[in-house]
Amino acid sequence: MPSAKVKKLLGWYGQMVLIREFEDACDRLFWEEKQITGVYLHLYSGHEAVGVGALAALTERDHVITAYRDHGIALARGLDVGACMAEMMGRVDGTSGGKGGSMHLADRSRNFWGGYAIVGGHLPLAVGIALASQYRGEDEVTLCFVGDGATNNGYFHESLNMAAIWDLPMVWLIENNFVAMGTRVEKHAGEPELHKRAAAYGMKSLGRVDGQDVQAVHDITRQAVKYARNKGPVLLEALTYRYKGHGVSDRSYDQRFAAELAEYRESKDPIELLKRKLLQAGHADETSLGEIEAVQQEKVKEAVAFAAASPAPSEEHLYQNVYVETERA
Repeated sequence: MPSAKVKKLLGWYGQMVLIREFEDACDRLFWEEKQITGVYLHLYSGHEAVGVGALAALTERDHVITAYRDHGIALARGLDVGACMAEMMGRVDGTSGGKGGSMHLADRSRNFWGGYAIVGGHLPLAVGIALASQYRGEDEVTLCFVGDGATNNGYFHESLNMAAIWDLPMVWLIENNFVAMGTRVEKHAGEPELHKRAAAYGMKSLGRVDGQDVQAVHDITRQAVKYARNKGPVLLEALTYRYKGHGVSDRSYDQRFAAELAEYRESKDPIELLKRKLLQAGHADETSLGEIEAVQQEKVKEAVAFAAASPAPSEEHLYQNVYVETERA
């Protein structure tokens, strides 16, 4: 029987493979099969170790919020694969009833608050969630994912400043993939080591972590969550890499960063790094890992079939969830 540690690593491997398979399917459904439509589709491919490692450090009662590159984080939080795919395809059985799409996956039952389309727009919301936990005396931490580009947004300054003033139980996790839309971090940030911004708010920083190493991400996030739960907000920065352009409208990413992209795919891929670790330690063999991969591939295949069979929202759905219905006193 594998130890608890080995089971954990194998579970993370499965989660990362699931995310990669899901994103590959979304890419295909957009470009080839035209079942995902629109002009916005931001894939998490390459970031898998950040989402999986960080979320494994949380409890079910803790809260998670992110921006528009949200598919991988949603799956790592345990959202239903079929419901996520149905949302991608704009179907009524989606996580947001087919009305949110790629950028607005959410599940209140798992304290996963989304997916938000406005750059940095979710940061004040994260503060509000953490403030509610503190006000109610609940033992909850809010983990907020932030893209490197959003760190230059006014929302970032205001939100981190408020979190520090009120000692809110928050972990701010910057996913630095070095390119904000199409601009390199050293060209859009006066201080490209983004974790250092914590000093401006009197906030604790745990520095940088290799975002391609799921174990390293988990370990540092676990430290951050423990600190936030007892003492207040923490900022940390994960260095990662995305394999696709900013979104589907970015069609020159592979050419502009071809050499660097090839390097990451060949020697720094988060799934391959964990696979190598498992094989070298004798925790798994190619056959057992292949079985895990086959299971995740089947899950995605079933999710696509589920989504395709789900109806589109009707006109009646358009008027639902617009107002909160309450009884007058």
